[in-house]
Amino acid sequence: MSASLFLIPTTLGDSLVESVIPNEAIEKIKTLSCFIVENERSARRYLLRLGTKIPIDKMEFMVLNKTTTQQEMETFLKPVEENRDMGIISEAGVPGVADPGADIVLRAHEKGIRVIPLVGPSSILLAIMGSGLNGQNFTFHGYLPIQSKERINKIKLIESKSVQESQSQIFMETPYRNQKVLEDLVRHCRLESYLCLATDLTLDSEQIRTKKIREWKKELPNIHKRPTIFIIQG
Repeated sequence: MSASLFLIPTTLGDSLVESVIPNEAIEKIKTLSCFIVENERSARRYLLRLGTKIPIDKMEFMVLNKTTTQQEMETFLKPVEENRDMGIISEAGVPGVADPGADIVLRAHEKGIRVIPLVGPSSILLAIMGSGLNGQNFTFHGYLPIQSKERINKIKLIESKSVQESQSQIFMETPYRNQKVLEDLVRHCRLESYLCLATDLTLDSEQIRTKKIREWKKELPNIHKRPTIFIIQG
């Protein structure tokens, strides 16, 4: 088949599309009419911001989230199999990374469908680039456990791994839990470990700061409800 599955990057916040999405990617996205999305409403808004050439009400959207069944996913790639290009849109950043889109991408490979990732912002890579920490050897853990005791145990475990393997440990959290996670980090990590907070990436309020835990203890920033990537290096 000649049709392809395009992995569509989105902005990490309300930054100008043109400032973070390459023009070639924008022009390709404008030609698509069929999408797999996490949230149809936000996907529609994003496509309108791009200035799509195809009327929104003539587009087809399939929703992929935690409630999507395996049976439903089996039908999602039918347009590509019928020789129509499709796109996957994440809620923020790039599809397939801390994102349910990976399940569809794997199915595409199994069906022999060409997968084309378009260039756009990844908060994980932007954070490690700006951190000054080990960008040669790192692990991304996704989200930490919600329960406090389990989260603290996980923090201690990944810090220990960082020390043993000289490896940066990257993770994220739902923004409204950020402050509690930060408090756990400064309370339970070694004083000499480094912690990077990469907050509001690509936005006007962006801040990337790396300090040792003993320095963070002197004054904690307020990152409540501000999208943040955390990086520990012991």
